[in-house]
Amino acid sequence: MEPYRIRPAGPDDLPIVLDHRRRMFEAMGYTDPATLDAVNESSAPLLARGLANGSYRGWLAEAESTIVAGGGIVVLDFQAHPIDPRPRRAFVVNMYTNPAHRRRGLARRLMETMIAWSREEGLATLYLHASDEGRELYESLGFAPTGEMRLLL
Repeated sequence: MEPYRIRPAGPDDLPIVLDHRRRMFEAMGYTDPATLDAVNESSAPLLARGLANGSYRGWLAEAESTIVAGGGIVVLDFQAHPIDPRPRRAFVVNMYTNPAHRRRGLARRLMETMIAWSREEGLATLYLHASDEGRELYESLGFAPTGEMRLLL
């Protein structure tokens, strides 16, 4: 029997989604507790609304009733683009796997689940910001770097 099961996240899973979001940022080197508290506090209403109305779709990996990994997609109203003339954009967010469960294919299974869902929904493009650790996985799934730039204000 396979030790991991992937399941959709629901509104009751908001605390674990927020925990994964925080741990994802910590793994990327953002460790100031006050800043991470503020990020979770401001993210909670958006994610709660999204889990309820479908604008945030999350998936969780469980092992023996314990959630050990997760990720999700935020679908936002956005201006149309020649690549996709529909006014929406989908971003992969909150990808996190507990350290004791890494290197077992969970992130790949979660991403494959999210890609399949995105195709079923008729999304033309899926966006994400890759951590250094995740870049190889995303490239192996067909993600390519873009010309996006950023200015911190």
